[in-house]
Amino acid sequence: MSNSSSDRIVGALREWVASAPAGARLPSTRTLVAQFEASPVTVQKALRTLIGQGVIESRPGVGTFVRTIRAVRPKDHGWQTAALGSPQHRIPPVSAALRTTPNDVIALHSGYPDKELLPERLVRAAFTRTARSEATVSRPPTTGLPELQSWFAAELGAVTAAGLTPPAASDVVVLPGSQSGLSTLFRTLVGAGRPLLIESPTYWGAILAAAQVGVQLIPIPSGPHGPNPDDLDRAFAQTGARAFYAQPNFANPTGGQWSADLADQVLSVVRERGAFLIEDDWAHDFGITTESAPLAARDDSGHVVYLRSITKSVSPSVRVAGLIARGPVRDRILADTQAHTMYVSGALQTVALDVVTQPAWHTHLRALRGELAARRDLLIEAMREHAPGAHLEAVPRGGLNLWLRLADETDLTHLSRDCEAQGVTIAAGDDWFPAEPPGRYLRLNYSGPNPGAFPDAARIIGRAIATP
Repeated sequence: MSNSSSDRIVGALREWVASAPAGARLPSTRTLVAQFEASPVTVQKALRTLIGQGVIESRPGVGTFVRTIRAVRPKDHGWQTAALGSPQHRIPPVSAALRTTPNDVIALHSGYPDKELLPERLVRAAFTRTARSEATVSRPPTTGLPELQSWFAAELGAVTAAGLTPPAASDVVVLPGSQSGLSTLFRTLVGAGRPLLIESPTYWGAILAAAQVGVQLIPIPSGPHGPNPDDLDRAFAQTGARAFYAQPNFANPTGGQWSADLADQVLSVVRERGAFLIEDDWAHDFGITTESAPLAARDDSGHVVYLRSITKSVSPSVRVAGLIARGPVRDRILADTQAHTMYVSGALQTVALDVVTQPAWHTHLRALRGELAARRDLLIEAMREHAPGAHLEAVPRGGLNLWLRLADETDLTHLSRDCEAQGVTIAAGDDWFPAEPPGRYLRLNYSGPNPGAFPDAARIIGRAIATP
């Protein structure tokens, strides 16, 4: 159907809304299709336009309703200004990646995989078994369940280089998710007001955690192939920093993976400078054409502090991560985690352990690789055909995202708004830079719901990019 058909439906529904009471339910999509003799796609487009204009609102699983406007009595919260004082550190706004969207929107902005890519059967069974266990009424050890500590240690130990000592279970501290771990590491290894070297672009949650701690971020340019070791060494010398935060495998947002040669060079710099490498292996389970190769598997001298989350690969409801550190730094990390979280829910740890120790877990991961490859390739093909103005520098070998460069004059705010008005949510790239971005970027998640809509989304993005 043409845009005029959609506009005709929008106009008719606006007239209907004008005479309807606030909160009135709109007719079903099927009814509107019959009424306007239009396709379901055209009707949905009209509804999305009205939602974007604030005329109606969608309640997933319930229906679409005339937007309710409530008169709110203004309250005087001015007293809080004096009570709070000026913030010590400016906290960045929450990233677009955490936004929730209506079910009828094509969501390419999220940082989490679709439910279809999770081991749902294993997770449900694990929760059922855990509910009947002592874990629901017992307090776990502060360092984590010994069996889960052993699992994290064994996972890294299995790929530890020959001649090096693999990590022990006692080197592991179980955390309530990697975000908590980043805050702990930035407090214990860096400290407020002190410098932290960090890849740029990088995970927006690391930027947020650093701001909360008050850490001074020193950007190290990085791309699909990682940072330049000379830049890293120079930054250590100039700033006196004692830590470098990096994602060597399937980085968020670039999808980049370091080569073995680069890994050795970075480790050499870190050792010579007597510093720590904070390795975030968030995408360990999301390899597509290659496996994650942790730098922690190349070091047993305590220079690498290793963080691995299983939340994204198991379930968003199972916020569990493992942190591996050797030497006195582990004691400092443990003291900080005890002060801030005391311990991680024993029930969630039990669920996590149940899932990852099932034989079907590895079957799931093998199938996941194929699913991610298909979705990645579908979105790449769609963007190349319909949005040639978005340049993909390198095809990611793992992870969940495409990182696309746009023309420097692109207005990202305007682009995001235009796409959303047409039913597509995207994540503008500025959130992933710890300083001023050197260009205009988009991060698109290919692991989200409804991959069949990727071509439609690419058409909408391509038109929005081409519109001045």
